[in-house]
Amino acid sequence: MTDDRQTAHAASFTHNADEYAAVRPGYPEEAVDLLLPDGARDVLDLAAGTGKLTQALVARGVRVVAVEPADGMREQLVALLPQVEVHAGTAEAIPLPDASLDAVTVAQAWHWFDEPAAAAEVARVLRPGGTLGIVWNDRDEDVPWVGAYGALLHEVAGPQLARGTHPTLGDAFTDVLRTDVRWEHAVSPEDLVRLAGTRSYALVLPADERAALLERVRTLVTTHPDLVGRERVAVPYTTRVYTARRR
Repeated sequence: MTDDRQTAHAASFTHNADEYAAVRPGYPEEAVDLLLPDGARDVLDLAAGTGKLTQALVARGVRVVAVEPADGMREQLVALLPQVEVHAGTAEAIPLPDASLDAVTVAQAWHWFDEPAAAAEVARVLRPGGTLGIVWNDRDEDVPWVGAYGALLHEVAGPQLARGTHPTLGDAFTDVLRTDVRWEHAVSPEDLVRLAGTRSYALVLPADERAALLERVRTLVTTHPDLVGRERVAVPYTTRVYTARRR
């Protein structure tokens, strides 16, 4: 993906933040457990979006600060969690002091970053021995209907940044570990259509092409033999969790 295309895709989320908040899945408890080291008190949720992960971190009783560049996403986050300290900022220029955090989490966003710059900034704000936790939800496309759903999206996606792949963190980090957590998220068939519409490559399509894509998705989720007549659908996910320790 070119830099210009990546910027356009990343910016698209601010215009559909309410829909993102409504239909994107959260993260399983087991994955959240992996992101927080024992004794963590001060945690940054970086590129926090609408607060999908932030909410789970707050529930653990730690002090959470959120940083998010998109105005629309931050508005959703503040409405959901008014008690959380929220800053406008990016992974490459985190507006927090040196060595002020025990953990930094990044959900569904590391692939948007300039990796060397982001890793350096995360290392700067972490205390020695602090942890970075990176997490992605990936649909299990080995399930036939999920594979068909994904194929429709891949048709319009074009070249994509790799998701769920091993992050490059540099010499400031050690003990990099990947753990996979399998789980299911139950939604309605119509929410599967809405979910497709929250993908960045769908958001940047011309209106007629976007409508055509969503109609193809609607046809799939209402006629596929594994889904027809279903009021709720269990979407299988593998959540990929990467953890690393600052030296």
